[in-house]
Amino acid sequence: MRFDTYEPGDFYDELFIAEGQPRPQATPLIQRIDSLSEGELQQRQQAAQIAMFKLGVTFNVYGDNEGTERIFPFDLIPRIVVADEWAYIDRGLKQRIHALNLFLADIYGEQKIIKDGIIPEELIKSAKGFLEPCIGLKPPEDLWCHITGTDLVRDKNGQWYVLEDNMRCPSGVSYVLENRRVMKSTFPQVFRTMDVRPVDEYPSHLLETLLNITPANLPNPTVVVLTPGIYNSAYFEHSFLAQQMGVELVEGKDLVVADGYLQMRTTKGLQRVDVVYRRIDDDFMDPTEFRSDSLLGVPGLMEVYRAGRVGIANALGTGVADDKVIYAYVPQMIRYYLGEDQILPNVPTYLCWEPKQLEYVLANLDKLVVKSANESGGYGMLVGTQSTPAEREAFAEKIKATPRNYIAQPTLCLSRVPTLIDGHFEGCHVDLRPYILYGKEVYVNPGGLTRVALKKGSLVVNSSQGGGSKDTWVLTS
Repeated sequence: MRFDTYEPGDFYDELFIAEGQPRPQATPLIQRIDSLSEGELQQRQQAAQIAMFKLGVTFNVYGDNEGTERIFPFDLIPRIVVADEWAYIDRGLKQRIHALNLFLADIYGEQKIIKDGIIPEELIKSAKGFLEPCIGLKPPEDLWCHITGTDLVRDKNGQWYVLEDNMRCPSGVSYVLENRRVMKSTFPQVFRTMDVRPVDEYPSHLLETLLNITPANLPNPTVVVLTPGIYNSAYFEHSFLAQQMGVELVEGKDLVVADGYLQMRTTKGLQRVDVVYRRIDDDFMDPTEFRSDSLLGVPGLMEVYRAGRVGIANALGTGVADDKVIYAYVPQMIRYYLGEDQILPNVPTYLCWEPKQLEYVLANLDKLVVKSANESGGYGMLVGTQSTPAEREAFAEKIKATPRNYIAQPTLCLSRVPTLIDGHFEGCHVDLRPYILYGKEVYVNPGGLTRVALKKGSLVVNSSQGGGSKDTWVLTS
């Protein structure tokens, strides 16, 4: 199998400038693949998928009639990012995380950004992720967003854009680490030739980030990963990260508040817990403060948290920054808190709660992508260019019923990467989710999860919607 017949098309291709013309950074990889004998690349693809199966790299799909657990589809052809480009992304992400952290501290504190008229108060108060019980909270080190997955896309001209922020329980980093493990065994010579930056330092940086929010004066703190349980879509990742960090994986039923502290039930009795890496959404964390029907959290946890006796990552209340309407104001946040222009631009966004913008959106549904403010995973959205008149009409009624809950964006021509589809190379659309840790300083893992739309022509890359993943190679030079 060779690239002779591969056509990049009228898109930005991550590996090719034009038909038969690889980008300079991709040339060693393309040459190596072209040198393989007939059928060998397909065999390596199958071997990689088998390796993923043996490693247990899975995700769960709710309501899936074929069984809840699936192997995460993986494609051998990586995305390559050159050093200068990554330096730009790194700067932009660090700037964004600094501003978002200041925003979270502000809206749960003095709310200056509201008082100064930068963001309307009703947008904050009506955001699903804004939690009144978190007003006045003082997380350790005044850090709210410890772990972030920021989704990036690249348009037809090669320009990077921020698509959305994920600050509650961002998932996918385990696939980054396992993808790399499989790729290094599949193309060892290419790795040595191309000087790809490693990604496997993430678990140690994650543990260091968590230890940074330990309550003061504790010599041997106990860290746990809190999971909703085996039926959660990202359970593989929860157990993987706990194992990689050497900490306990627990469920809510394993924890209890006793003697004013969060404690873990063990065979030797109760043991104090000092830091919780939560993989549970905010409103399930403490049934006495949020959802009374939650069986996933720990009654009384917020009281311990307010008293500064436990660190939680991410801090409760960060979900407000995941709201796609609030996302539209990040450029203003950066100017307000940092006095800087945004390095990585947002995708241009129409806010349906504003009457003139709503009028434009309703008149142009066939050209726009419309998203629900609080949905994820590719749900609650309309891709106008791929929709029917009936679908647009039904979606328009939803927007008019609750305009605050919708945004719209132009349909970007997302960049593509060659992908093995039915025995040949097909250009498939991709996004990129780098992972950012905010401890004593901000650390951006050099790479990220490249998600790929495996359905021909699809712009939806989410695994729950038929997407898969690729390794992301950030070059040292």
